[in-house]
Amino acid sequence: MSTEVHIRPMLEEDVAEARRIFSLAFGTFIGVDDPITFGADRDYIGTRRKTDPTAAFVAEVDKEVVGSNFAIRWGTVGFFGPLTIRPDMWGKGLGKHLMTPVLDCFEQWQLTHTGLYTFPNSTQHLHLYQQYGFWPRFLTAIMSKPVGMTPATTEWNGYSEAPSMEQQAILGECFALTDSIYPGLRLDQEVRAVFDQALGDTVLIRDGGELVGMAVCHCGPATEAGADACYIKFGAAKPGRNAATYFHRLLDACELLTHKQGQSRLTGGVSLARDQAFQTLRSLGFRADMLGISMHRPNEPGYSHRDAWVMDDRR
Repeated sequence: MSTEVHIRPMLEEDVAEARRIFSLAFGTFIGVDDPITFGADRDYIGTRRKTDPTAAFVAEVDKEVVGSNFAIRWGTVGFFGPLTIRPDMWGKGLGKHLMTPVLDCFEQWQLTHTGLYTFPNSTQHLHLYQQYGFWPRFLTAIMSKPVGMTPATTEWNGYSEAPSMEQQAILGECFALTDSIYPGLRLDQEVRAVFDQALGDTVLIRDGGELVGMAVCHCGPATEAGADACYIKFGAAKPGRNAATYFHRLLDACELLTHKQGQSRLTGGVSLARDQAFQTLRSLGFRADMLGISMHRPNEPGYSHRDAWVMDDRR
């Protein structure tokens, strides 16, 4: 670019413009008739900045915000996005500028597995990310099902219901569960963000007192779920011979949360490499709304394999 690009941390006063660019960029790429309306009921920008202001970045040209990107840390696992650029600035190398700070975060955090979610039919996106060592691995299905007036019943608790003096212990239990799926995988930051920002709740299910399932859920507008939806941002069942039963119970509990929150649809993503989890979702009435692709660095499965009873999509 002939004009200087300035990359800096995102400030609170940048959020509104970054949200506008997010809608305009995705709406234009997908082909929405009025691009600015895309995702108007969702908030990926403000919520992610509040979760970790040190990992939210904007690109400026001529003192105007023209794009943004976010680094997300789940213990030893990381991903980034949404990376969005104002459409009139496409093709000018801004994507590379916005990759630099998130890769710096990944290096500083000393992660063992990083990735992203992108469009499987976009050679431009695939080529950009391959330049940084990310490799296309597995299709990821974004799935949903309607939740009726009488959803399934199962025993569960919400993180928000626990007394404050017990919440740290619950985070430790959640880590014990996720660490058994992938070493160092940790969702503390997401659980706290949902609680602190009142975005939904974290569903907890137990077997004989032991935590055997957890799901971090966003519910309703101004979250990552959107209007009339509950979104499982991350859900996992304890691996082992009872994993299928625990996963089924976890999904039942997420339906109950959806009903409790007054939403009508339960959504979430799953890697097709986790074929057992995918088939369970289908058997419970979930259907794929769209497909993306997960890209991994290094080029290895991470926790995307058939014995991982996990839902996430890294959007």
